[in-house]
Amino acid sequence: MEALQYNSERTPLIIPEYGRHLHIMVDQMLATEDREERNKKAKAIIGVMGNLNPHLRDVPDFQHKLWDQLFIMSDFNLDVDCPYEKPLRELLEERPQPLTYPQNFPKYRFYGNNIKSMIDVARNWEAGEMKDALVFNIANHMKKCYLSWNKDTVDDEVIFNHLSELSEKTLTVNPEHLPLTETAEFLKSKPKNGNGPKSNQMIKPKKINRNNRKRY
Repeated sequence: MEALQYNSERTPLIIPEYGRHLHIMVDQMLATEDREERNKKAKAIIGVMGNLNPHLRDVPDFQHKLWDQLFIMSDFNLDVDCPYEKPLRELLEERPQPLTYPQNFPKYRFYGNNIKSMIDVARNWEAGEMKDALVFNIANHMKKCYLSWNKDTVDDEVIFNHLSELSEKTLTVNPEHLPLTETAEFLKSKPKNGNGPKSNQMIKPKKINRNNRKRY
């Protein structure tokens, strides 16, 4: 009877999803000196791997993925007649390039980067009704963002000054479109605690089950 073995004393599994027994089969295949016999064992192991993942049979290049995983579990020491190109260790261990995140530090962070992008777009538009409507909507959205940060009130003149500053004094709201949306309308549509229902939505009262009242 074999002595008990602890996982901490065993060799680590390269692909734990396939379990210990499949890794033992891979080790036995690597120890086989006869190439023809080794090819038979490799195909048998591929069959077992496919049976363990029946939901992936419709995935394109399913067999190719299995052979790649077999080479990985063999630590790239497998020497068999593979129908696909042998994967490279360098390609597997290659680290992806770091993502470049926009490093913007706006003066008024509560407006966010999208507002500044919208202002930059509006500056390049030709003067007309479409541009006036866009500028008005930008100012309205700025007021909404300001209230989400201030949570009290804001004067429209503050929004106009910020819009002029962020656009380098190139954008102004057409007086024909004024005034902006009232502060009360924005505050009415905001959840009180951030997670609850909106205050302008009707909340159905709970039904009281009179049968559950305690009787004394």
